[in-house]
Amino acid sequence: MNKASKILSLAIASLLVASAATAATSYERTYVENYKGRTDIPVPVSVVTPTLTSAHEPSRVVVTFTVDEKGTPKNIAVTSKVDRELSESLTSAVAEWKFAPALSNGTPVAREVVLPMVIN
Repeated sequence: MNKASKILSLAIASLLVASAATAATSYERTYVENYKGRTDIPVPVSVVTPTLTSAHEPSRVVVTFTVDEKGTPKNIAVTSKVDRELSESLTSAVAEWKFAPALSNGTPVAREVVLPMVIN
């Protein structure tokens, strides 16, 4: 995992905790707004909340994916042990997310993202 991915993982985990304290906005909006202006990592432009049709144990789930040069999530995988329904729901939701790609010397580049999520 590269340094940018590690930073993004830690930042997202912090965001999930911080956003719980922000009742006036949604998790999705907070996540998107927290990364505006960054160019060293893929920046979320829009995110989709996973649809959960059954109750799940509260847990921390890790989703990995690559944001390509066009800002599209690819190779999405749930790396935590979860049931098939939850894995498919998370994968499907992340596939709909849009990003501004990371830039290297002004050129869009693909970057791996490690995204911890809290499922309640």
